[in-house]
Amino acid sequence: MIGSRWLLGGALWLCASFATAGCWPAWEQFKADLVTDDGRVIDPSQGRLSTSEGQAYGMFFALVANDRERFQQLLSWTENNLAGGNIAKRLPAWKWGQDKQGAWRVLDSNNASDADLWMAYSLLEAGRLWAIAEYRELAIEILWRVAAQTLRPLPGLGVMLLPGDQGFVSAQGTRLNTSYLPLQVLDRFTELAPLWQELADNSRKLLLQSAPKGLAPDWLAWRDNGKPAADPVHGAKGSYDAIRVYLWLGMLDPAASGRKALLEHYRPMVDLTLERGVPPESVDVDSAKADGKGPVGFSAALLPLLSALNEKDGLHQQRQRLIESPASGYYNRVLSLYGQGWDERRYRFDAKGWLIPGWENEQCVN
Repeated sequence: MIGSRWLLGGALWLCASFATAGCWPAWEQFKADLVTDDGRVIDPSQGRLSTSEGQAYGMFFALVANDRERFQQLLSWTENNLAGGNIAKRLPAWKWGQDKQGAWRVLDSNNASDADLWMAYSLLEAGRLWAIAEYRELAIEILWRVAAQTLRPLPGLGVMLLPGDQGFVSAQGTRLNTSYLPLQVLDRFTELAPLWQELADNSRKLLLQSAPKGLAPDWLAWRDNGKPAADPVHGAKGSYDAIRVYLWLGMLDPAASGRKALLEHYRPMVDLTLERGVPPESVDVDSAKADGKGPVGFSAALLPLLSALNEKDGLHQQRQRLIESPASGYYNRVLSLYGQGWDERRYRFDAKGWLIPGWENEQCVN
């Protein structure tokens, strides 16, 4: 029975996907440059490392592109190489590469919870959009493993997502990363159990409390007194991690819970970008001092927020920058696939976090 359903589903998908194959040039180029034939996403800037983050993002982009074959390849490589052959029973290791003896293997077995969430989300939505029940079932398995290993109650905040299973709790507090908390992803999980609604609500509180000047830190410490403080490792800096906070918030549906307050709260990054012409590379979130010129991926990441705040001149300026200097490298291109993909209406999230891919309308945007 399962085999017959897979054959039927595959045949139906082939009929539907021919019209959209190769429809997203930026994704096709990303695959050609950074994804191996067996489904490994490579970061050339880090010694050709692969990470669970890259695998999870790749799965999301494959879903947005209606690229079912590559989606399955990415999942299979992740399961076989990062999860010991059974991703339902083991969260993926976050880092894989070549060791000092020249062997390619897991280099750090700790998980990265943001990658786990994006992977579960992509599987959940692939199960719905492609009508593959096994993907949904696997998503739920991963989510409950995330809940068991990385959700913790914190004083004054409640249940919160730790960045990984190990290494984030000390006498100085619990280290957190708000870029690991895309609200549309968390909102999508709320139908599964009240625990995920609690996490989504607490994440909204944390996003407001952790950025008193409206500028997101890369990392922060949550103290036992129930208050946020500067991260003991990175201090009050907001840069390459934090840029994703603005990206996720900008992509919220207009009817999403708390959206208006969050967008206004984080307007200062938009103001800095308008003032400087480009996003800063880093900010001190306590003093609001900005430094450096952010890479083009930062411009792509801010497109949704600029649009949401109706900053038409700033939106045009950052779009023009991306035309003149297209993104290169792994991370800049990831940010660009998210930001420009959204700006080109290749996908949307609804108020409950459900993915609305452009291919549902059978339109190709080149």
